[in-house]
Amino acid sequence: MSMEEKETAGVLAGLEPAAVFTYFEQICGIPHGSGNTEAISRYLEEFAIANDLWCQRDEMGNIIIKKDASPGYEDHEPVILQGHMDMVCVAEEGVQIDFLKDGLSLEVKDGIITAKGTSLGGDDGIAVAMSLAILADDSIPHPPLEVVVTVDEEVGMLGATAMDTSCLKGRKLLNIDSEEEGILTLGCAGGATVKASLPVNTIAKTGLKKARLKVADLIGGHSGVEIDKGRANACVLLGRVLESISLQAEEEGKEFYIRRLSGGGKDNAIANAAQADISFSADFDPSKAIKESEAIFRKEFVRTEPDLKLILEDIEEEGSVYDAESTDKMIAMLRLLPAGIQKMSMDIPGLVQTSLNLGILSSDVASASATFSVRSSVASEKEEMISRIRTLMKLLEGEVSVTGAYPAWEYKQDSKLREIMVEVFKRQYGKEPVLETIHAGLECGLFSEKLHGVDAVSFGPNMKDIHSPREAMDVASVERTWKYLLEVLRNL
Repeated sequence: MSMEEKETAGVLAGLEPAAVFTYFEQICGIPHGSGNTEAISRYLEEFAIANDLWCQRDEMGNIIIKKDASPGYEDHEPVILQGHMDMVCVAEEGVQIDFLKDGLSLEVKDGIITAKGTSLGGDDGIAVAMSLAILADDSIPHPPLEVVVTVDEEVGMLGATAMDTSCLKGRKLLNIDSEEEGILTLGCAGGATVKASLPVNTIAKTGLKKARLKVADLIGGHSGVEIDKGRANACVLLGRVLESISLQAEEEGKEFYIRRLSGGGKDNAIANAAQADISFSADFDPSKAIKESEAIFRKEFVRTEPDLKLILEDIEEEGSVYDAESTDKMIAMLRLLPAGIQKMSMDIPGLVQTSLNLGILSSDVASASATFSVRSSVASEKEEMISRIRTLMKLLEGEVSVTGAYPAWEYKQDSKLREIMVEVFKRQYGKEPVLETIHAGLECGLFSEKLHGVDAVSFGPNMKDIHSPREAMDVASVERTWKYLLEVLRNL
């Protein structure tokens, strides 16, 4: 599809900055979930061609677009604008959307942009939209620009890891991948995606009752940003209630088997739903264990999970069950694998230092797997979490694979870029910005390794509940952040 053929639905028409929201709406109309970035990558390449800009697109689909300095800035050092093109695709239960083919349905209400029943992709579509708006506007003063847009950031920063950065000359990097206006991020945790796989055996069983157990209506959220908000993980709760049902069945001398497990959808998103198909003796009623578990969960998460519920539905699906040993091992895996916050920073009050999130739960005829996003600002503690998972899975005769490992981004004591951005912020807002390091992962760590001496700062407009169907972006904050970005470029 050519640039001329791309038209926006006009939902964001009239919002300022107009160019930024025009590009953002076009981006939202193109499917661009992690692992499905071919179309959005081509769109960016076509944009560069249409605007007569230098462009490099690698085999993975990463994009680098360069633009010469505006008049008067020819002798200034190049500046890198950086973000990622992929989004976390999450939909509310019952919402009909094919994220591989369908664009998003946007809404604007009271100055807030959302997508109907799905995540919005403001993380990190707004960075791409701002970058395109700057590249397309010859009236904006700026140094030489190198716009870097990566693929598959949300599934382990795979694009940034593989990218050849030898063509980049800039050593000042503006990462537009933060979600709270007024905060300049100067460091972040490192991380990895860890998949624990457990071999299982199936057997044929007749005369059993079949049901589907659901953990539903949790808040969910970003496992780096919201891991400290006290929210429940549906996969973890599923393990607890399955154990309770198993214990009740054992006490009553009844049969109980798991038939299938599933939960979550992204390793770095706190699972807001999970389910297990189960089979049990026809004269066994698991509702006692389920009701007791729900009461316990509601008490534990009374402030953070107001809509939490456990649902048991009869099903008629045929098929085998996992044998007793496999069922026990699956429950043990869910109950014993570490999850959530493991350590808080002793140096920075309120900062999570080490955590892991069970984001994806699945099973098939041969195995059950739990996939984690492991994060830590201390490299040895990240490796310790991975080692603990390996040790447990070895006892269960399972396997562990590690992918998408990325380094921590260490705080830079002497940062000229930080000084300029603080001064510009003070002039625009009349106050000091908050300077912080965060637990969520950012690509700045990888670029710090690849680009010797790079000076990086991350910032962005206000967004809430990213990686969830409640994701929302503040229009006024986008406008202020846009003006801030332009003034920073003017001063570089």
